[in-house]
Amino acid sequence: VQLQASGGGLVQTGGSLRLSCAASGIRFNLHAMSWYCQAPGKQRELVANIITSGHTNYADSVKGRFAISRDRAKNTVWLQMNSLKPEDTGVYYCRAYSPYTDRTFWGQGTQVTVSS
Repeated sequence: VQLQASGGGLVQTGGSLRLSCAASGIRFNLHAMSWYCQAPGKQRELVANIITSGHTNYADSVKGRFAISRDRAKNTVWLQMNSLKPEDTGVYYCRAYSPYTDRTFWGQGTQVTVSS
């Protein structure tokens, strides 16, 4: 199983980034896909989630600014991040969870740094 996350970088406040996570080795359509952020010195927290039906949910702090989407044909999930703030800084991890097998897989993380 591999979750290859990419798209992070350094951006100024108000800027945008698009993260992608390419999944292999799993039945993508049977997994809920999520993005988590781990800020320096803090625990990893859920940013956005998209389940197999396409329903999405977001952390309150990113509602209206971030959008999660998935492409079943490409086995890829994206996180469009707009109006970025310094508090969005952290390592962003892609997560796949199957409610059928109760198994969770994590990607390697991609660093997002928002300068003020």
